[in-house]
Amino acid sequence: MSALARLPSGPGDAAPAAPRPPGRHRLLPYLLLLPAAAWLLLFFAVPLLQLAAASLYDPAGSLATGYAMTWAFGNYPDALAAYWPQFLRSFGYAGAALVLALLTGYPLAYAIAQKAGRWKNLLLVCVVAPMFTSFLVRTLAWKTILSDNGWLVGLLRAAHLLDPDGRLLATPVAVVLGLTYNFLPFLVLPLYASLERLDPRLLEAAADLHAGPLGAFRRVTLPLSMPGLVAGTLLFFIPASGDYINAELLGTPNEYMIGNVIDSAFLVRLDYPQGAALSFLLMAAILAAVFGYLRRTGPEEVLG
Repeated sequence: MSALARLPSGPGDAAPAAPRPPGRHRLLPYLLLLPAAAWLLLFFAVPLLQLAAASLYDPAGSLATGYAMTWAFGNYPDALAAYWPQFLRSFGYAGAALVLALLTGYPLAYAIAQKAGRWKNLLLVCVVAPMFTSFLVRTLAWKTILSDNGWLVGLLRAAHLLDPDGRLLATPVAVVLGLTYNFLPFLVLPLYASLERLDPRLLEAAADLHAGPLGAFRRVTLPLSMPGLVAGTLLFFIPASGDYINAELLGTPNEYMIGNVIDSAFLVRLDYPQGAALSFLLMAAILAAVFGYLRRTGPEEVLG
């Protein structure tokens, strides 16, 4: 038979497509993940292993004499016994800032998502705009706002909400306010994403069923916004509990958090084993808090 006889004669007699190599097709997703996996391995897994090794060095060593690997697991209980107040203070400040951020951020996200109308994009830009500047600059701005001669302290003194010699700067209040302001966008944006998808007809239906504003919020708005609420609280609480800039600039050593102790261990005292042990203890505490929170809220509320 000639080659012309084997050609397809019409559209219904099309030649079968050549089969794809099965191995290459199965490997394609893994090849696409390879750059991200290599990045995580090089810049996360390897430094994390080095930090874990440093936490087990002999605490009697130094940068001058070197550190010997003695598998000193006692570094962990020693570090916790020495700095447990800073651990409690870190989670206390982060928790207080989270409550304050929820009280201010949830109404803000709801107003932007449901009531802003054509001003929605502008208000979202206003929420994100402070993040265009340096974290240090924003915190230093709060140092000016909360200063003893600032307008806010003068206003509170005039309203008799603050003693004549009272102050805000270098107090726990200043640290909590700084944490709230600096990390508020991480809470507002996920909440906005959930509330923006809220169908107003559901609230109208709740009102038709004789639900008041509080009942409609509790039965309709809050459950439907739970995915954004869970994501926002995690994005807020995790960096806030490990922060040290706000306590450094807005507080005193009496307000130092565990991040300040870790910073001092690595950069001032040059005690690498203790700094590494404190870092792992902080990561373990945050992971325990996050898993406990997710277990309490449930995965269906996280995933929506």
